[in-house]
Amino acid sequence: MERRSAKHCNPGDHWLDDVCPASLNGFGTRDIGLFELCAKFDSIEIWVDPLPNDQLVLVWLLDLLRPYKEITTKLSLVHTDDKVANYAPESVAKWKLPTFKVIDDHVVAASRAWRAYRAETPESCFDLLMTDLAILPRLRSALIAVLEELPDSVTGLGASEMDLLDFVNDGHTDPRRVCEASWLRDVFDENDARDALLELAEYSSPPVLLGDPLFDNEDRYFGRSEWKVTLTELGRSLLAREDDMWRHNPINRWWGGTELTNERLWRWDRETRSLVAP
Repeated sequence: MERRSAKHCNPGDHWLDDVCPASLNGFGTRDIGLFELCAKFDSIEIWVDPLPNDQLVLVWLLDLLRPYKEITTKLSLVHTDDKVANYAPESVAKWKLPTFKVIDDHVVAASRAWRAYRAETPESCFDLLMTDLAILPRLRSALIAVLEELPDSVTGLGASEMDLLDFVNDGHTDPRRVCEASWLRDVFDENDARDALLELAEYSSPPVLLGDPLFDNEDRYFGRSEWKVTLTELGRSLLAREDDMWRHNPINRWWGGTELTNERLWRWDRETRSLVAP
């Protein structure tokens, strides 16, 4: 988020790498830092898309800006009902959406949520659901959606992973089709889904098979339509909620700031919508 320097040597290292250069006309340089850019404005609107990851980005950003009172006093929030990037700028410019001035309560709630997500266990995020989050109106539903991505109390797979298996079971065998964001819950995008599908196929006891197991090039899954996704016996058992993924495989992944392992496996009970400690 700083002004570009020698350490921003790779694509994506600087916060403006994906911004159209024309959007920065008049600011002197396209290598400007976030705080430096904010200082040039009298007021700033943050347009927030509705998906769970958008809410996480919002609380991260407000927490990042919290020490800079000269910036936070300029901020307002606009909560959208759809992804702004799906619409032409000329269309978005005509939208008449409510604007909410950022006050201390916004920033305090955001910081509390960001600390909770980065904590060593999901308990803090779950505890947030028992508090008043109305100041950030979509945060509660976002936290629930993210908690549902914890390993299920029965199958050991998150909700989006189970969706992937369900799509394959419905007869969708093209990996690109399986990973289309339109099929998925609002937590994974297509890149997330691709990574999840690859990971599921690479376990020693996989719930899905991708193409010919004699090949190990990722491109075979997504570059050639003849490679098909199929469920294994384990995959079918997981869909029937008759088996547990982690009885057959080791797990070592992160959920927020929580490291999940077989010995330290936090889970989500979808029936009671509650957290299950290891």
